[in-house]
Amino acid sequence: MSTATPFNPPPLQGSARLWGTIAVSLATFMNVLDSSIANVSLPAIAGDLGVSANQGTWVITSFGVANAIALPLTGWLSQRFGQVRLFITSVLLFVLSSWLCGLAPNMTMLIIFRVMQGFVAGPMIPLSQGLLLSSYPPALAGLAMGLWAITTLVAPVVGPLLGGWITDNINWSWIFYINIPFGLLSAFMVWSIYRKRESVIRKLPIDSVGLGLLVIWVGALQIMLDKGKELDWFHSPEVVGLGLVALVGCAIFLAWELTAEHPVVDLHLFKRRNFWSGTLAIAVGYGLFFGNVVLLPLWLQQFMGYPSIDAGMLLAPVGLLAIILSPIVGKNVNRVDPRWLASFAFVVFAVVLLMRSQFNTQADFGTMMLPTIIQGIAMAFFFIPLSVILLSGITPDKIPAASGLSSFVRIVAGSFGTSIATTVWQDRAAMHHAQLAESIHQGSATATQVLAGMRNAGLTPEQALAQVNRLIDQQAYMLAIDDVFFASAMIFLLLIPVVWFARPKLAGSAGGAGGSGSNVDAAVGAH
Repeated sequence: MSTATPFNPPPLQGSARLWGTIAVSLATFMNVLDSSIANVSLPAIAGDLGVSANQGTWVITSFGVANAIALPLTGWLSQRFGQVRLFITSVLLFVLSSWLCGLAPNMTMLIIFRVMQGFVAGPMIPLSQGLLLSSYPPALAGLAMGLWAITTLVAPVVGPLLGGWITDNINWSWIFYINIPFGLLSAFMVWSIYRKRESVIRKLPIDSVGLGLLVIWVGALQIMLDKGKELDWFHSPEVVGLGLVALVGCAIFLAWELTAEHPVVDLHLFKRRNFWSGTLAIAVGYGLFFGNVVLLPLWLQQFMGYPSIDAGMLLAPVGLLAIILSPIVGKNVNRVDPRWLASFAFVVFAVVLLMRSQFNTQADFGTMMLPTIIQGIAMAFFFIPLSVILLSGITPDKIPAASGLSSFVRIVAGSFGTSIATTVWQDRAAMHHAQLAESIHQGSATATQVLAGMRNAGLTPEQALAQVNRLIDQQAYMLAIDDVFFASAMIFLLLIPVVWFARPKLAGSAGGAGGSGSNVDAAVGAH
Protein backbone atom coordinates (compact mmCIF):
# COMPACT_ATOMS: atom_id res chain seq x y z
CA MET A 1 0.00 0.00 0.00
CA SER A 2 1.27 3.44 -0.86
CA THR A 3 2.37 5.68 1.97
CA ALA A 4 2.26 8.88 -0.09
CA THR A 5 0.99 11.98 1.60
CA PRO A 6 -2.57 12.78 0.47
CA PHE A 7 -2.69 15.53 -2.14
CA ASN A 8 -4.85 18.44 -0.99
CA PRO A 9 -4.90 20.96 -3.85
CA PRO A 10 -5.81 24.56 -3.06
CA PRO A 11 -9.32 25.77 -3.98
CA LEU A 12 -9.91 26.86 -7.56
CA GLN A 13 -10.00 30.57 -8.25
CA GLY A 14 -12.04 32.85 -10.52
CA SER A 15 -13.26 31.46 -13.82
CA ALA A 16 -11.68 28.04 -13.15
CA ARG A 17 -13.98 27.57 -10.16
CA LEU A 18 -17.00 28.69 -12.17
CA TRP A 19 -16.27 26.35 -15.09
CA GLY A 20 -15.33 23.53 -12.74
CA THR A 21 -18.69 23.88 -10.97
CA ILE A 22 -20.50 23.85 -14.32
CA ALA A 23 -18.56 20.81 -15.55
CA VAL A 24 -19.20 18.71 -12.44
CA SER A 25 -22.82 19.84 -12.14
CA LEU A 26 -23.44 18.99 -15.80
CA ALA A 27 -22.48 15.36 -15.20
CA THR A 28 -24.61 15.22 -12.04
CA PHE A 29 -27.54 16.77 -13.87
CA MET A 30 -27.22 14.23 -16.70
CA ASN A 31 -27.13 11.33 -14.23
CA VAL A 32 -30.17 12.45 -12.23
CA LEU A 33 -32.07 13.46 -15.37
CA ASP A 34 -31.68 9.94 -16.74
CA SER A 35 -33.46 8.48 -13.72
CA SER A 36 -36.60 10.61 -14.16
CA ILE A 37 -36.72 11.20 -17.91
CA ALA A 38 -37.68 7.58 -18.65
CA ASN A 39 -40.69 7.46 -16.28
CA VAL A 40 -43.18 9.05 -18.68
CA SER A 41 -41.70 7.15 -21.67
CA LEU A 42 -42.31 3.64 -20.29
CA PRO A 43 -45.56 2.99 -22.20
CA ALA A 44 -43.94 4.10 -25.48
CA ILE A 45 -40.82 1.99 -24.86
CA ALA A 46 -42.90 -1.06 -23.89
CA GLY A 47 -45.18 -0.68 -26.92
CA ASP A 48 -42.33 -0.16 -29.37
CA LEU A 49 -40.38 -3.17 -28.07
CA GLY A 50 -43.45 -5.41 -27.87
CA VAL A 51 -43.64 -6.03 -24.12
CA SER A 52 -46.21 -5.26 -21.44
CA ALA A 53 -46.16 -1.98 -19.53
CA ASN A 54 -45.21 -3.90 -16.39
CA GLN A 55 -42.16 -5.34 -18.14
CA GLY A 56 -41.36 -1.79 -19.21
CA THR A 57 -40.73 -0.88 -15.56
CA TRP A 58 -37.57 -3.01 -15.75
CA VAL A 59 -36.06 -0.02 -17.56
CA ILE A 60 -36.27 1.81 -14.23
CA THR A 61 -35.52 -0.99 -11.76
CA SER A 62 -32.52 -2.43 -13.63
CA PHE A 63 -30.81 0.99 -13.62
CA GLY A 64 -31.54 1.52 -9.93
CA VAL A 65 -30.25 -1.87 -8.73
CA ALA A 66 -27.05 -1.67 -10.79
CA ASN A 67 -26.49 1.89 -9.59
CA ALA A 68 -26.93 0.83 -5.96
CA ILE A 69 -24.52 -2.10 -6.28
CA ALA A 70 -21.83 0.21 -7.68
CA LEU A 71 -22.10 2.72 -4.82
CA PRO A 72 -20.18 0.69 -2.20
CA LEU A 73 -17.33 0.26 -4.71
CA THR A 74 -16.80 3.99 -5.21
CA GLY A 75 -14.41 4.40 -2.28
CA TRP A 76 -12.19 1.50 -3.36
CA LEU A 77 -12.22 2.50 -7.04
CA SER A 78 -11.40 6.14 -6.32
CA GLN A 79 -8.38 5.17 -4.23
CA ARG A 80 -7.27 2.56 -6.76
CA PHE A 81 -7.54 4.74 -9.89
CA GLY A 82 -7.86 8.32 -8.63
CA GLN A 83 -10.98 10.45 -8.23
CA VAL A 84 -10.54 12.51 -11.40
CA ARG A 85 -9.76 9.54 -13.65
CA LEU A 86 -12.62 7.53 -12.17
CA PHE A 87 -15.07 10.40 -12.60
CA ILE A 88 -14.13 11.01 -16.23
CA THR A 89 -14.17 7.27 -17.01
CA SER A 90 -17.57 6.96 -15.37
CA VAL A 91 -18.94 9.86 -17.45
CA LEU A 92 -17.54 8.47 -20.73
CA LEU A 93 -18.86 4.96 -20.03
CA PHE A 94 -22.22 6.52 -19.16
CA VAL A 95 -22.21 8.21 -22.58
CA LEU A 96 -21.37 4.91 -24.29
CA SER A 97 -24.08 2.98 -22.43
CA SER A 98 -26.61 5.75 -23.17
CA TRP A 99 -25.85 5.42 -26.88
CA LEU A 100 -26.28 1.64 -26.66
CA CYS A 101 -29.60 2.06 -24.81
CA GLY A 102 -30.90 4.22 -27.66
CA LEU A 103 -29.85 1.58 -30.19
CA ALA A 104 -31.35 -1.36 -28.27
CA PRO A 105 -33.43 -3.51 -30.69
CA ASN A 106 -35.42 -5.33 -27.98
CA MET A 107 -36.22 -5.19 -24.28
CA THR A 108 -33.57 -7.76 -23.32
CA MET A 109 -30.75 -5.69 -24.82
CA LEU A 110 -32.19 -2.47 -23.37
CA ILE A 111 -32.20 -4.00 -19.88
CA ILE A 112 -28.58 -5.18 -20.32
CA PHE A 113 -27.47 -1.71 -21.42
CA ARG A 114 -29.45 -0.05 -18.61
CA VAL A 115 -27.68 -2.30 -16.10
CA MET A 116 -24.37 -1.19 -17.60
CA GLN A 117 -25.51 2.44 -17.50
CA GLY A 118 -26.61 2.22 -13.87
CA PHE A 119 -23.40 0.51 -12.79
CA VAL A 120 -21.02 3.00 -14.40
CA ALA A 121 -23.16 5.88 -13.07
CA GLY A 122 -22.62 4.74 -9.47
CA PRO A 123 -19.42 6.71 -8.77
CA MET A 124 -20.59 9.91 -10.48
CA ILE A 125 -22.80 11.29 -7.70
CA PRO A 126 -20.44 10.87 -4.70
CA LEU A 127 -17.34 11.88 -6.72
CA SER A 128 -19.00 15.01 -8.09
CA GLN A 129 -19.62 16.16 -4.51
CA GLY A 130 -15.98 15.52 -3.59
CA LEU A 131 -14.60 17.37 -6.62
CA LEU A 132 -16.89 20.31 -6.02
CA LEU A 133 -15.91 20.59 -2.33
CA SER A 134 -12.23 20.58 -3.29
CA SER A 135 -12.89 23.51 -5.63
CA TYR A 136 -14.14 25.83 -2.88
CA PRO A 137 -12.53 27.09 0.34
CA PRO A 138 -14.00 25.61 3.54
CA ALA A 139 -15.87 28.84 4.26
CA LEU A 140 -17.81 28.40 1.01
CA ALA A 141 -18.49 24.65 1.38
CA GLY A 142 -22.15 25.35 2.14
CA LEU A 143 -22.46 27.39 -1.06
CA ALA A 144 -20.87 24.57 -3.07
CA MET A 145 -23.29 22.00 -1.70
CA GLY A 146 -26.23 24.35 -2.18
CA LEU A 147 -25.39 24.75 -5.87
CA TRP A 148 -24.95 20.99 -6.17
CA ALA A 149 -28.28 20.26 -4.46
CA ILE A 150 -30.15 22.67 -6.73
CA THR A 151 -28.70 20.90 -9.77
CA THR A 152 -30.07 17.56 -8.63
CA LEU A 153 -33.45 19.04 -7.73
CA VAL A 154 -33.87 20.78 -11.10
CA ALA A 155 -33.27 17.54 -13.02
CA PRO A 156 -36.44 15.77 -11.75
CA VAL A 157 -38.44 18.86 -12.79
CA VAL A 158 -36.98 18.93 -16.30
CA GLY A 159 -36.87 15.13 -16.77
CA PRO A 160 -40.60 14.33 -17.11
CA LEU A 161 -41.24 17.39 -19.30
CA LEU A 162 -38.29 16.68 -21.58
CA GLY A 163 -39.00 12.94 -21.67
CA GLY A 164 -42.65 13.54 -22.55
CA TRP A 165 -41.81 16.04 -25.29
CA ILE A 166 -39.12 13.80 -26.83
CA THR A 167 -41.38 10.73 -26.75
CA ASP A 168 -44.32 12.58 -28.34
CA ASN A 169 -42.36 14.53 -30.96
CA ILE A 170 -39.23 12.54 -31.81
CA ASN A 171 -38.60 9.01 -30.49
CA TRP A 172 -37.99 7.49 -27.05
CA SER A 173 -34.41 6.58 -28.09
CA TRP A 174 -33.50 10.25 -27.83
CA ILE A 175 -34.09 10.29 -24.07
CA PHE A 176 -30.80 8.34 -24.02
CA TYR A 177 -29.05 10.01 -26.96
CA ILE A 178 -29.45 13.40 -25.29
CA ASN A 179 -26.80 12.35 -22.75
CA ILE A 180 -24.08 12.09 -25.40
CA PRO A 181 -23.24 15.78 -26.05
CA PHE A 182 -23.62 16.75 -22.38
CA GLY A 183 -21.48 13.85 -21.20
CA LEU A 184 -18.68 14.50 -23.69
CA LEU A 185 -18.65 18.21 -22.84
CA SER A 186 -18.55 17.48 -19.10
CA ALA A 187 -15.71 14.94 -19.45
CA PHE A 188 -13.63 17.36 -21.54
CA MET A 189 -14.15 20.25 -19.11
CA VAL A 190 -13.41 18.13 -16.02
CA TRP A 191 -10.21 16.80 -17.59
CA SER A 192 -9.11 20.30 -18.58
CA ILE A 193 -9.68 21.77 -15.12
CA TYR A 194 -9.02 18.90 -12.70
CA ARG A 195 -6.38 16.70 -14.36
CA LYS A 196 -3.57 18.21 -12.23
CA ARG A 197 -5.65 17.80 -9.05
CA GLU A 198 -5.71 14.00 -9.04
CA SER A 199 -6.03 12.23 -5.69
CA VAL A 200 -3.43 9.82 -4.34
CA ILE A 201 -3.63 6.30 -5.77
CA ARG A 202 -3.36 3.36 -3.38
CA LYS A 203 -3.48 -0.37 -4.02
CA LEU A 204 -6.13 -1.56 -1.58
CA PRO A 205 -7.62 -5.07 -1.29
CA ILE A 206 -11.19 -5.49 -2.49
CA ASP A 207 -13.81 -7.73 -0.92
CA SER A 208 -14.55 -9.65 -4.11
CA VAL A 209 -16.48 -12.37 -2.27
CA GLY A 210 -18.72 -9.80 -0.57
CA LEU A 211 -19.27 -7.96 -3.85
CA GLY A 212 -20.18 -11.19 -5.64
CA LEU A 213 -22.65 -12.16 -2.92
CA LEU A 214 -24.15 -8.65 -3.01
CA VAL A 215 -24.74 -8.87 -6.77
CA ILE A 216 -26.26 -12.36 -6.46
CA TRP A 217 -28.80 -11.76 -3.70
CA VAL A 218 -29.86 -8.24 -4.69
CA GLY A 219 -30.14 -9.27 -8.35
CA ALA A 220 -32.13 -12.42 -7.52
CA LEU A 221 -34.51 -10.49 -5.28
CA GLN A 222 -35.12 -7.78 -7.89
CA ILE A 223 -35.74 -10.34 -10.68
CA MET A 224 -38.13 -12.19 -8.39
CA LEU A 225 -40.07 -8.99 -7.73
CA ASP A 226 -40.16 -8.07 -11.42
CA LYS A 227 -41.21 -11.50 -12.72
CA GLY A 228 -43.38 -12.62 -9.81
CA LYS A 229 -46.53 -10.91 -11.08
CA GLU A 230 -46.12 -12.57 -14.49
CA LEU A 231 -45.43 -16.06 -13.13
CA ASP A 232 -48.10 -16.17 -10.39
CA TRP A 233 -45.54 -15.68 -7.65
CA PHE A 234 -44.73 -18.70 -5.51
CA HIS A 235 -46.82 -21.04 -7.63
CA SER A 236 -43.89 -20.77 -10.05
CA PRO A 237 -40.74 -22.88 -9.50
CA GLU A 238 -38.68 -20.06 -11.05
CA VAL A 239 -39.91 -17.51 -8.50
CA VAL A 240 -39.39 -19.98 -5.63
CA GLY A 241 -35.84 -20.62 -6.87
CA LEU A 242 -35.06 -16.90 -7.10
CA GLY A 243 -36.49 -16.37 -3.62
CA LEU A 244 -34.29 -19.11 -2.17
CA VAL A 245 -31.19 -17.72 -3.92
CA ALA A 246 -31.97 -14.25 -2.55
CA LEU A 247 -32.59 -15.56 0.99
CA VAL A 248 -29.54 -17.84 1.18
CA GLY A 249 -27.34 -15.30 -0.61
CA CYS A 250 -28.38 -12.55 1.81
CA ALA A 251 -27.68 -14.78 4.84
CA ILE A 252 -24.21 -15.71 3.58
CA PHE A 253 -23.53 -12.09 2.63
CA LEU A 254 -24.39 -10.89 6.13
CA ALA A 255 -22.19 -13.53 7.75
CA TRP A 256 -19.28 -12.75 5.43
CA GLU A 257 -19.44 -8.98 5.72
CA LEU A 258 -19.61 -9.07 9.52
CA THR A 259 -16.33 -11.04 9.66
CA ALA A 260 -14.40 -9.77 6.60
CA GLU A 261 -11.27 -7.67 7.22
CA HIS A 262 -12.10 -5.22 4.40
CA PRO A 263 -15.88 -5.55 3.89
CA VAL A 264 -17.46 -3.96 0.83
CA VAL A 265 -20.31 -2.86 3.13
CA ASP A 266 -19.66 -1.92 6.78
CA LEU A 267 -22.69 -3.54 8.42
CA HIS A 268 -21.44 -2.65 11.91
CA LEU A 269 -22.89 0.79 11.30
CA PHE A 270 -26.34 -0.71 11.90
CA LYS A 271 -25.42 -1.09 15.58
CA ARG A 272 -25.97 2.65 15.88
CA ARG A 273 -29.55 3.57 16.76
CA ASN A 274 -29.48 6.83 14.78
CA PHE A 275 -28.10 5.12 11.70
CA TRP A 276 -30.50 2.19 11.50
CA SER A 277 -33.60 4.23 12.31
CA GLY A 278 -32.67 7.02 9.88
CA THR A 279 -31.70 4.59 7.13
CA LEU A 280 -34.88 2.54 7.59
CA ALA A 281 -37.04 5.67 7.43
CA ILE A 282 -35.31 7.15 4.39
CA ALA A 283 -35.29 3.80 2.55
CA VAL A 284 -38.95 2.93 3.11
CA GLY A 285 -40.02 6.52 2.48
CA TYR A 286 -38.04 6.71 -0.75
CA GLY A 287 -39.37 3.33 -1.88
CA LEU A 288 -42.94 4.57 -1.38
CA PHE A 289 -42.19 7.89 -3.09
CA PHE A 290 -40.44 6.37 -6.10
CA GLY A 291 -42.97 3.57 -6.55
CA ASN A 292 -45.79 6.10 -6.72
CA VAL A 293 -43.81 8.40 -9.05
CA VAL A 294 -43.46 5.53 -11.54
CA LEU A 295 -47.06 4.33 -11.12
CA LEU A 296 -48.81 7.68 -11.66
CA PRO A 297 -47.71 8.29 -15.30
CA LEU A 298 -48.42 4.65 -16.18
CA TRP A 299 -52.03 5.06 -15.01
CA LEU A 300 -52.43 8.45 -16.67
CA GLN A 301 -51.21 7.22 -20.04
CA GLN A 302 -52.75 3.75 -20.10
CA PHE A 303 -56.19 4.45 -18.62
CA MET A 304 -56.74 8.21 -18.62
CA GLY A 305 -55.65 8.89 -22.20
CA TYR A 306 -52.88 11.36 -21.30
CA PRO A 307 -50.06 11.82 -23.85
CA SER A 308 -46.49 11.59 -22.53
CA ILE A 309 -45.97 15.35 -22.42
CA ASP A 310 -49.08 15.93 -20.30
CA ALA A 311 -48.09 13.14 -17.90
CA GLY A 312 -44.68 14.81 -17.64
CA MET A 313 -46.26 18.18 -16.88
CA LEU A 314 -48.15 16.60 -13.98
CA LEU A 315 -44.93 15.19 -12.50
CA ALA A 316 -42.57 18.11 -13.17
CA PRO A 317 -43.73 20.57 -10.45
CA VAL A 318 -42.66 18.15 -7.70
CA GLY A 319 -39.29 19.88 -7.49
CA LEU A 320 -40.39 23.51 -7.52
CA LEU A 321 -41.05 23.99 -3.81
CA ALA A 322 -38.22 21.59 -2.99
CA ILE A 323 -35.75 23.88 -4.79
CA ILE A 324 -37.04 26.90 -2.85
CA LEU A 325 -37.27 25.27 0.58
CA SER A 326 -34.22 22.95 0.62
CA PRO A 327 -31.64 25.74 1.25
CA ILE A 328 -33.84 27.05 4.11
CA VAL A 329 -34.18 23.59 5.65
CA GLY A 330 -30.45 22.93 5.23
CA LYS A 331 -29.57 26.21 6.94
CA ASN A 332 -31.80 25.53 9.94
CA VAL A 333 -31.61 21.75 10.29
CA ASN A 334 -29.12 21.97 13.17
CA ARG A 335 -31.27 24.51 15.03
CA VAL A 336 -34.44 22.41 15.04
CA ASP A 337 -34.78 18.79 16.10
CA PRO A 338 -34.54 16.94 12.74
CA ARG A 339 -37.04 14.36 14.00
CA TRP A 340 -39.74 17.03 13.97
CA LEU A 341 -38.77 18.08 10.44
CA ALA A 342 -38.82 14.48 9.18
CA SER A 343 -42.15 13.84 10.92
CA PHE A 344 -43.57 16.91 9.17
CA ALA A 345 -42.35 15.51 5.84
CA PHE A 346 -44.12 12.19 6.48
CA VAL A 347 -47.35 13.97 7.34
CA VAL A 348 -47.19 16.04 4.13
CA PHE A 349 -46.43 12.92 2.07
CA ALA A 350 -49.44 11.22 3.68
CA VAL A 351 -51.69 14.21 2.93
CA VAL A 352 -50.52 14.24 -0.71
CA LEU A 353 -51.22 10.53 -1.13
CA LEU A 354 -54.60 10.80 0.60
CA MET A 355 -55.50 13.55 -1.88
CA ARG A 356 -54.48 11.27 -4.73
CA SER A 357 -56.46 8.38 -3.26
CA GLN A 358 -59.60 10.43 -4.00
CA PHE A 359 -58.87 10.59 -7.75
CA ASN A 360 -61.51 9.27 -10.14
CA THR A 361 -61.80 9.01 -13.90
CA GLN A 362 -63.36 12.50 -14.02
CA ALA A 363 -60.45 14.22 -12.22
CA ASP A 364 -59.20 17.23 -14.18
CA PHE A 365 -55.62 18.40 -14.75
CA GLY A 366 -55.67 20.97 -11.93
CA THR A 367 -56.97 18.45 -9.40
CA MET A 368 -54.09 16.11 -10.21
CA MET A 369 -51.49 18.88 -10.30
CA LEU A 370 -52.15 20.22 -6.77
CA PRO A 371 -50.81 17.19 -4.82
CA THR A 372 -47.68 17.17 -7.00
CA ILE A 373 -46.91 20.80 -6.11
CA ILE A 374 -47.49 20.16 -2.40
CA GLN A 375 -45.22 17.10 -2.55
CA GLY A 376 -42.27 19.42 -3.11
CA ILE A 377 -42.66 20.59 0.52
CA ALA A 378 -42.34 17.01 1.73
CA MET A 379 -39.20 16.42 -0.37
CA ALA A 380 -37.44 19.45 1.13
CA PHE A 381 -38.19 18.28 4.69
CA PHE A 382 -37.50 14.59 3.99
CA PHE A 383 -33.97 14.00 2.70
CA ILE A 384 -31.95 16.60 4.62
CA PRO A 385 -33.26 15.95 8.20
CA LEU A 386 -33.18 12.16 7.79
CA SER A 387 -29.60 12.32 6.51
CA VAL A 388 -28.61 14.43 9.53
CA ILE A 389 -30.27 11.84 11.80
CA LEU A 390 -28.54 8.82 10.29
CA LEU A 391 -25.10 10.52 10.23
CA SER A 392 -25.47 12.04 13.70
CA GLY A 393 -22.67 11.01 16.06
CA ILE A 394 -20.66 9.18 13.38
CA THR A 395 -16.95 10.04 13.34
CA PRO A 396 -15.65 11.84 10.22
CA ASP A 397 -13.64 8.81 9.04
CA LYS A 398 -16.83 6.72 8.97
CA ILE A 399 -19.06 9.27 7.21
CA PRO A 400 -18.18 8.19 3.61
CA ALA A 401 -19.00 4.56 4.46
CA ALA A 402 -22.20 5.54 6.28
CA SER A 403 -23.36 7.84 3.48
CA GLY A 404 -22.57 5.21 0.85
CA LEU A 405 -24.37 2.45 2.76
CA SER A 406 -27.48 4.56 3.36
CA SER A 407 -27.52 5.57 -0.32
CA PHE A 408 -27.21 1.92 -1.35
CA VAL A 409 -30.13 0.88 0.87
CA ARG A 410 -32.23 3.82 -0.35
CA ILE A 411 -31.65 3.19 -4.06
CA VAL A 412 -32.36 -0.54 -3.71
CA ALA A 413 -35.54 0.34 -1.82
CA GLY A 414 -36.54 2.63 -4.69
CA SER A 415 -36.23 -0.21 -7.19
CA PHE A 416 -38.06 -2.64 -4.90
CA GLY A 417 -40.75 -0.01 -4.28
CA THR A 418 -41.37 0.27 -8.02
CA SER A 419 -41.81 -3.49 -8.41
CA ILE A 420 -44.00 -3.83 -5.33
CA ALA A 421 -46.21 -0.85 -6.29
CA THR A 422 -46.84 -2.16 -9.83
CA THR A 423 -47.51 -5.67 -8.52
CA VAL A 424 -50.02 -4.49 -5.91
CA TRP A 425 -51.66 -2.24 -8.52
CA GLN A 426 -52.13 -5.18 -10.90
CA ASP A 427 -53.46 -7.48 -8.18
CA ARG A 428 -55.92 -4.92 -6.82
CA ALA A 429 -57.05 -4.09 -10.36
CA ALA A 430 -57.78 -7.77 -11.05
CA MET A 431 -59.80 -7.98 -7.83
CA HIS A 432 -61.78 -4.80 -8.61
CA HIS A 433 -62.37 -5.98 -12.19
CA ALA A 434 -63.85 -9.24 -10.95
CA GLN A 435 -66.11 -7.43 -8.50
CA LEU A 436 -67.31 -4.89 -11.09
CA ALA A 437 -67.87 -7.58 -13.72
CA GLU A 438 -70.22 -9.44 -11.38
CA SER A 439 -72.82 -6.71 -11.99
CA ILE A 440 -72.82 -7.41 -15.75
CA HIS A 441 -75.44 -10.12 -16.18
CA GLN A 442 -78.84 -10.58 -17.82
CA GLY A 443 -80.72 -9.84 -14.61
CA SER A 444 -79.15 -6.37 -14.25
CA ALA A 445 -81.44 -3.67 -15.63
CA THR A 446 -78.58 -1.15 -15.84
CA ALA A 447 -76.27 -3.53 -17.70
CA THR A 448 -79.06 -4.54 -20.09
CA GLN A 449 -79.90 -0.89 -20.79
CA VAL A 450 -76.24 0.06 -21.45
CA LEU A 451 -75.66 -2.90 -23.78
CA ALA A 452 -78.91 -2.16 -25.64
CA GLY A 453 -77.86 1.46 -26.11
CA MET A 454 -74.52 0.37 -27.57
CA ARG A 455 -76.20 -2.06 -29.96
CA ASN A 456 -78.58 0.70 -31.05
CA ALA A 457 -75.49 2.84 -31.78
CA GLY A 458 -74.38 0.21 -34.30
CA LEU A 459 -72.09 -2.01 -32.22
CA THR A 460 -72.31 -5.78 -32.47
CA PRO A 461 -72.96 -7.68 -29.20
CA GLU A 462 -69.27 -8.64 -29.08
CA GLN A 463 -68.16 -5.04 -29.66
CA ALA A 464 -70.57 -3.81 -26.99
CA LEU A 465 -69.22 -6.29 -24.44
CA ALA A 466 -65.63 -5.34 -25.38
CA GLN A 467 -66.46 -1.68 -24.83
CA VAL A 468 -68.03 -2.44 -21.46
CA ASN A 469 -64.93 -4.45 -20.53
CA ARG A 470 -62.71 -1.46 -21.36
CA LEU A 471 -64.83 0.76 -19.14
CA ILE A 472 -64.60 -1.80 -16.32
CA ASP A 473 -60.83 -1.94 -16.82
CA GLN A 474 -60.58 1.83 -16.51
CA GLN A 475 -62.60 1.83 -13.30
CA ALA A 476 -60.74 -1.18 -11.87
CA TYR A 477 -57.30 0.36 -12.40
CA MET A 478 -58.52 3.69 -11.02
CA LEU A 479 -59.77 1.99 -7.85
CA ALA A 480 -56.56 -0.02 -7.63
CA ILE A 481 -54.27 3.01 -7.83
CA ASP A 482 -56.42 4.73 -5.20
CA ASP A 483 -55.79 1.70 -2.98
CA VAL A 484 -52.02 1.99 -3.52
CA PHE A 485 -52.08 5.72 -2.73
CA PHE A 486 -54.10 5.16 0.45
CA ALA A 487 -51.88 2.30 1.68
CA SER A 488 -48.75 4.37 0.96
CA ALA A 489 -50.18 7.26 2.99
CA MET A 490 -50.76 4.98 5.97
CA ILE A 491 -47.21 3.58 5.78
CA PHE A 492 -45.79 7.12 5.75
CA LEU A 493 -47.64 7.83 8.99
CA LEU A 494 -46.30 4.58 10.50
CA LEU A 495 -42.75 5.76 9.75
CA ILE A 496 -43.06 8.65 12.20
CA PRO A 497 -42.40 6.49 15.33
CA VAL A 498 -39.35 4.96 13.58
CA VAL A 499 -37.70 8.39 13.38
CA TRP A 500 -38.25 8.96 17.11
CA PHE A 501 -36.14 5.90 17.98
CA ALA A 502 -33.16 8.10 17.05
CA ARG A 503 -31.39 10.42 19.46
CA PRO A 504 -29.60 12.88 17.18
CA LYS A 505 -27.35 15.57 18.56
CA LEU A 506 -28.25 19.07 17.43
CA ALA A 507 -24.80 20.60 17.68
CA GLY A 508 -21.13 19.73 18.04
CA SER A 509 -19.41 16.95 16.14
CA ALA A 510 -22.55 15.20 15.04
CA GLY A 511 -24.05 18.30 13.64
CA GLY A 512 -20.87 19.08 11.81
CA ALA A 513 -20.59 15.54 10.59
CA GLY A 514 -24.10 15.50 9.45
CA GLY A 515 -23.87 18.82 7.70
CA SER A 516 -22.02 17.92 4.53
CA GLY A 517 -23.35 14.42 4.51
CA SER A 518 -26.89 15.66 4.76
CA ASN A 519 -26.45 17.81 1.72
CA VAL A 520 -24.99 14.90 -0.15
CA ASP A 521 -27.90 12.62 0.57
CA ALA A 522 -30.39 15.44 0.10
CA ALA A 523 -29.19 16.01 -3.39
CA VAL A 524 -28.81 12.32 -4.15
CA GLY A 525 -32.27 11.82 -2.68
CA ALA A 526 -33.80 13.75 -5.57
CA HIS A 527 -32.22 11.14 -7.72
